[in-house]
Amino acid sequence: MNETHQNLIRIGTDILSASRNELYLSMRFLDLALSGLRYEMNLSSLYVGTDGEKILFNPRYLVQRYLSDRVLVNRAYLHMVLHCLFRHPFHLNHRDEELWHLACDIAVESIVDSLSVKAVRLVVSDKRNEMYDMLRRELKVLSAEGIYRVLEEKKLSLQEFGKLQLEFWVDDHVFWEHQKDDEDENSKDGDNQDNSNDQQQEQEEQDEKQQQLEEKWTEIGEKTETNLETYSKDMGAEAGELLQYLKVENRERYDYRQFLQKFVTLKEDIRVDEDAFDFIFYTYGLQMYGNLPLIEALEYKEVKKVEELVIAIDTSESCEGETVKRFLEETYAILSSSESFFHKMNVHIIQCDAAVQMDKRITSKEELAQFMEDFALRGSGGTDFRPVFQYVDQLIAERAFQNLKGLIYFTDGYGTFPKRRPPYDAAFVFYHEDYTDVGVPPWAMKLILGKEDLSLGLPSHGR
Repeated sequence: MNETHQNLIRIGTDILSASRNELYLSMRFLDLALSGLRYEMNLSSLYVGTDGEKILFNPRYLVQRYLSDRVLVNRAYLHMVLHCLFRHPFHLNHRDEELWHLACDIAVESIVDSLSVKAVRLVVSDKRNEMYDMLRRELKVLSAEGIYRVLEEKKLSLQEFGKLQLEFWVDDHVFWEHQKDDEDENSKDGDNQDNSNDQQQEQEEQDEKQQQLEEKWTEIGEKTETNLETYSKDMGAEAGELLQYLKVENRERYDYRQFLQKFVTLKEDIRVDEDAFDFIFYTYGLQMYGNLPLIEALEYKEVKKVEELVIAIDTSESCEGETVKRFLEETYAILSSSESFFHKMNVHIIQCDAAVQMDKRITSKEELAQFMEDFALRGSGGTDFRPVFQYVDQLIAERAFQNLKGLIYFTDGYGTFPKRRPPYDAAFVFYHEDYTDVGVPPWAMKLILGKEDLSLGLPSHGR
């Protein structure tokens, strides 16, 4: 390594270290996050960027920004740290890549622009303020996921998209794509048998590294949230906005499909047990003797599926009909699959506000499909959870259930809970756009969904 190369590394490192120190003096609650990235010179980019492990910088770009206004370097440093803190590089999840990158930049810049800290303060452009105002009419928290959904619905033209990219661009996201590029290369070389094992091992190592980085930033994010709660009284409203964002991003990601597994029953189902059935002997017998297999198929197999379940829907004025319908569509998509239900089922879908308004019994997938087609909301009064539990207790006493596994109650959370634990599992699924936590009795499970979670296949926040 020649002297010029060493000097470039030193200059870039000194600039980034000075920026980190200035940010730390202004925002000490970010101490762990600001120290979470090491520095590395990288001339493959003309700018700066992060891969979640380090800040990769072009020294020429850093020097130019620093000489122009060191606040620009501070903002870029904080911008990259917030990307990591909110795990943006790890959450593409089959989204449109360019739109996701733009949504992440807008989310992070909205936080930086909201801070009155001298180290990062610049005049916010009219175009940015217009975008923030538009987004806040749609969202309570300007998270990347929420912004992505709003931009996707807006169906931006290429010109509008390009202008937004220029307005909110700060760092190079090319290092986020490193994982994807390697996968593409591996797929191109997949025909080469000699390299396939090495490629697979390399991919596994890369996946493990990505997972470790995400876990690292998840832990930093949780500790930063705790720090911010301590400092929030001194920082005022701006801390509240950042703290709210962190609460949303730090929520536990929980698969709703997996959540429903809490209500399955282990029972024999009439079906071929492929694990205990030898197809070789079976087909050999048919070939040799026509219609005489050498071994019969086992017809019974123990499987875990939903057999009996109550789904209660809060139809009070505070729960919007469209939101209820989207929740039911999400539940229907999961439960209507052949892997979820036994051939015979006993599911009650109850609509309730301050009283039980309707009870629809479902015994087959066909009835479930018809219910969804004819669904109409009943009731619009206040919310009281107790009547549903009393009604279900009555059904149990009347032997309407043989082995009720549980009750799932979809609600906005504002109601009176039963005082006693029921003789079955109970879960409250709360709908809150800002993921505000809701207290439940100690015997109840809970799941918190936001608007973007009520799209098929998206994760949610659970306990």
